[in-house]
Amino acid sequence: MSIFYTLILLLLLALTVYDLTVGVSNDAANFLNSAVGCRAARRSVLVAVAAVGVVLGASFSAGMMEVARSGVFLPHMYGFHDIMILFLAVMLTDVILLDLFNTFGMPTSTTVSLVFELLGAGIAVALFKIYTGGPDVCPNLGEYINSGNALRIISGIFSSVIVAFTCGCVVMWFSRLLFSFRYQRMYRFIGPLWSALALTAITYFAIFKGLKSSSLVDKATLHMLQDNLGALVSCVFVGWLLLSCLLQYVLRVSTLKFAVLAGTFALALAFAGNDLVNFIGAFMAAHSAYEVAGSVAAQGGDLSTLTMGALEGPVQANTLYLFTAGAVMVLALAFSKKARTVTDTEVQLARSKATAKERFGSCAAARAAVRCTMNACRIAERVLPACVVNFVSKRFEPLSEEERDDAAFDLVRGSVNLTVAALLISLATSLKLPLSTTYVTFMVGMGSSLADRAWGRESAVYRITGVFTVIGGWFMTGFVACLAAFLAAGAMMWLGYWGVGLMVVAAVAILIKSAVLHRNRSVQQEKVLNLEDPETMQYVGEHAAADLEQMMDIYRNTVNALLKEDRSELKALKKQARRLGRAQALTRETVVLPTLGQLPPSQARHGQLLLRICEDGISMRESLMSIVKSSFNHIDNNHAGLTPTQAEELLALVAKLELFFPDLCRTLKARDFSREQEIMKQADDLGEEFGACIYRHLLREAEDESGIRTSLLYLSLLNETRSLVRKGFSLIKTERGLFTA
Repeated sequence: MSIFYTLILLLLLALTVYDLTVGVSNDAANFLNSAVGCRAARRSVLVAVAAVGVVLGASFSAGMMEVARSGVFLPHMYGFHDIMILFLAVMLTDVILLDLFNTFGMPTSTTVSLVFELLGAGIAVALFKIYTGGPDVCPNLGEYINSGNALRIISGIFSSVIVAFTCGCVVMWFSRLLFSFRYQRMYRFIGPLWSALALTAITYFAIFKGLKSSSLVDKATLHMLQDNLGALVSCVFVGWLLLSCLLQYVLRVSTLKFAVLAGTFALALAFAGNDLVNFIGAFMAAHSAYEVAGSVAAQGGDLSTLTMGALEGPVQANTLYLFTAGAVMVLALAFSKKARTVTDTEVQLARSKATAKERFGSCAAARAAVRCTMNACRIAERVLPACVVNFVSKRFEPLSEEERDDAAFDLVRGSVNLTVAALLISLATSLKLPLSTTYVTFMVGMGSSLADRAWGRESAVYRITGVFTVIGGWFMTGFVACLAAFLAAGAMMWLGYWGVGLMVVAAVAILIKSAVLHRNRSVQQEKVLNLEDPETMQYVGEHAAADLEQMMDIYRNTVNALLKEDRSELKALKKQARRLGRAQALTRETVVLPTLGQLPPSQARHGQLLLRICEDGISMRESLMSIVKSSFNHIDNNHAGLTPTQAEELLALVAKLELFFPDLCRTLKARDFSREQEIMKQADDLGEEFGACIYRHLLREAEDESGIRTSLLYLSLLNETRSLVRKGFSLIKTERGLFTA
């Protein structure tokens, strides 16, 4: 057999190991979010509990391996070379997509990625065979794809979004109605029963159902369990009930925390049992194909005519591979920094407390959804009896600030999230249906957040926008995965060895770029300032001065580029102004708002001035952006440039500005406001000069359309530049107030 296929198999092995790490970084959020959000235990304890579930769940995943082998395409229609290229394209695409989603902290579905990658790569290889094959090759593309099964898988995945959201919402609403937010009193009476029911349900689906797919249990044992299932479930319920009573009434241990830990374990087990195929299924199928081809080659057979129908047979999963994969996932779970990034997204969307800093903005669809929900609630309040409305409102009365802790939500919601998600995923696994654990856990969490009234009027529009953003990313995942795998497989089929090398180099380059980007984003952590610290004052002054210097450079270069009618330079300056705006917005989100959110009463005056400094800087950037954008649009539309008189006046003003802004920067850096009166006089003189320029310009009449457009541009430049000067001096006054407050 050619060394080429051995190298492909080794490359698939390396990609599988890496895919396990990035896959766990993405899916760790699925089984850690609820426990992290309700702070059931330290993160190290949660990781240890989840690790045990991952290792055990890996042994339950053998039955799901059929998805990668024959769930999407029909192997008997492909040759050995086709199959190896197909799986290589799938793995290259998968590691890139998952790594990029992890970098931006967006949870995505590894199941959707795998299914659509198999579909895209399968179509690309089939089209190559049809186009280049002889008369013996089937020309019908539909004969290559297992369309019925693929449609069943895809429809099951996407329908899980609605099912999971509905289940999470309904179960959480009744749970909160039962316990209220002050759940401790009610839980003293029915806590053991609640925990026993949840733990029994988890045990039934995660263990008894999951054992159907395990390679560790023989058929006789499975038949025995099936025949005595009712008695076994009853014994399990009694056992959990006795243990819960012992924990709560004798050992004084919180059974809710125990239920959350058990749910974390079960969800990790269900994840490994259902999703392990997403990471190692392609390699194991390729390994099986390699063994079949090796056997044929050893007997002198022709590999060019060998088809892979053997992959459609029963799966005999290697238990060693499964446990090794589980061990790799555990290591990734313990050490991955990107796992924390993805976890933060759902925890922030599900937390009960609204803050000034939200993870997402707002969109029209979210605003419309909030308005419709509010109108529906008003109608329900008018229709239902007042006693019912009052009872429900009292049960859903939120905790006061004094009663609330730092957790994103309480243990009741955490246990509901884990129990419902584990049940849905384990049920799908028992039916050998590759359900998306990301879709299920995320939508259960969002449904429970809605039912729990975690999205108040101050935060609902931002949280719903976040949900829409994540769901939109899911649908884009399918399209992008299919297209990327199609292109990768097509390139490797057409270009042969060179195509494989090109795709590998491209994948490595993208992964390196992604790692650098994630490191840079990780540095941008929240920073809370102490506004009474002299070093903080120096930081504020130097930061404002640096922004002013950048603005002046952009402004000067914009005027010069406008006079030279240099479109490419103006386009670059517009991008530079946008980057400055993003940096200012990031500073506002990660420094100013967190500082204001934790500001002690003694620093209230300082906080007000800090906010004004931030807003002054943003207003100056908006004026600058207006100057750059209008200049670029004018030249981009091929309008006539400024007249010689306009250019002369504008250059004279720029020369005066180059004396004014350096004075501002020096004052801010040195924190020396002794020249404030002199700077104020400079600002007044500049304002009068701008007014005079506008007056002189209005006396000159434009005679044609191009002159009118140039006139409007010139007036806009003068007005926005005058605004820059005014806001710059306002910044000085505000900074002086901060330093002397």
